[in-house]
Amino acid sequence: MSQVYEKLMSCYESFKAQVDFHPEVAIVLGSGLGDFADEIKVEAELPYEKIEGFPVSTVVGHAGKFIFGYLGDIPVVCMKGRIHYYEGYAMSDVVLPTRLMKLMGAKILFLTNASGGINKDFKAGDLMLITDHIAALVQNPLIGPNMEEFGTRFPDMSEIYKKDLSEIIRTTAKENGIDLKEGVYIQFTGPSYESPAEVRMAGIVGADAVGMSTAVEAIAANHMGMKVCGISCVCNLAAGISKTPLTHAEVQEAADASSAKFRVLVRESVLKMKECL
Repeated sequence: MSQVYEKLMSCYESFKAQVDFHPEVAIVLGSGLGDFADEIKVEAELPYEKIEGFPVSTVVGHAGKFIFGYLGDIPVVCMKGRIHYYEGYAMSDVVLPTRLMKLMGAKILFLTNASGGINKDFKAGDLMLITDHIAALVQNPLIGPNMEEFGTRFPDMSEIYKKDLSEIIRTTAKENGIDLKEGVYIQFTGPSYESPAEVRMAGIVGADAVGMSTAVEAIAANHMGMKVCGISCVCNLAAGISKTPLTHAEVQEAADASSAKFRVLVRESVLKMKECL
């Protein structure tokens, strides 16, 4: 039994000893998007530091706790604050929360993040449906001994972001008058923002938005058989496109400005996903 598997199962046992809840949808809230948790009828909260061995989020704006409750009649777990590779954790720790939420019972993983816009048709405050990703520049979370209990050694990645879930998000945006962009997300390691040359490179290989999370979580979830979807909040224009230096405060401000439409889009989309469970 691998150390990664043992650590994950230890976290799962710690969770079960403290919370009796079985979510069907897992939602990860990106930088500045944590207010969505207010939409949930809360049944329980579990700070990360109370889970033995669990990595703790160190980023400003990430509360660092699981929230358990209901959206309508759908049981959900909301990850208010994620773990990033740039915080110094092993990649297996970065995706540990994703795997843990699958063990809790979640069948769908709804990923969100704050990103920099590469596509020149985007502007700060836009919401982008993630249709695919590029993760070739970060360590693959499946490197190492394969955990056969979770999935095959060489999982297919031809449809990471499930078409039926994406169509629900598109329909929901249209019904609520939300201008929803679509595109490919590329993950860099961070924590430094990308250079203008790196942004140009990302655009050449087909990326529309760039950030420091999400893709590795999607890979781990797909490996375990979860259905994945994602929305990126374009909080600034990436380096070389933006006329001003990039700051984390700018990201949070843009996310705050988009909060209302983000909350509507995620809430109403999740309610419709009941048919996909």
